[in-house]
Amino acid sequence: MAIYTLPELPYEYSALEPVINPQIIELHHDKHHAAYVKGANDTLEQLAEARDKENWAALNGLEKNLAFHLSGHILHSIYWHNMASPKTGEGGGEPTAADGLGELADAITESFGSFAKFKKQLTFASSATQGSGWGVLAYEPVSGRLIVEQVYDHQGNVGQASVPVLVFDAWEHAFYLQYKNQKVDFIEAMWNVVNWQDVAKRYADAKARTPLLIPVQG
Repeated sequence: MAIYTLPELPYEYSALEPVINPQIIELHHDKHHAAYVKGANDTLEQLAEARDKENWAALNGLEKNLAFHLSGHILHSIYWHNMASPKTGEGGGEPTAADGLGELADAITESFGSFAKFKKQLTFASSATQGSGWGVLAYEPVSGRLIVEQVYDHQGNVGQASVPVLVFDAWEHAFYLQYKNQKVDFIEAMWNVVNWQDVAKRYADAKARTPLLIPVQG
């Protein structure tokens, strides 16, 4: 029985036009994301077989595969909900207290100096990722701050225990059919579909659920 399943999209394929065209959304979700789900489930079965047979020769490769496919599944599951249709006015802009997003807005300002500085850092981190990867805004529980990460592939270069709250997919399959090799144009356009309500909920949940990692002295 499969442990992981492909989540349904929270909107139609055409919902994110003109930023992302329907063909990209369909292929990205139905093919690429589905492949990570299948890969994670297949690897779990292979690990179970290795345990039963006490055959550890392939363990290193299987552990790497699990990290790759599972991280791909998790990041894509966040990605779909991080976006909202620009046609309805739900996507884009920036978080403000007037929209009930003051806590997130304050955290961004405290962590980066201003929303504009944060936007530039995440834009550059996403567009300058070497090869395949992601730009990620994450809650870092040791300091209680928000940080920007460049995630290589799906799982490399990640601060342990950081919780992603906003993710920009910088793999070519996320944009190439529409933006060709102009990754930076795609990342700039992504700001027009960010669902700040979803980001704020993830930030609040990360703060509430993340355990203390470093014991308090005294």
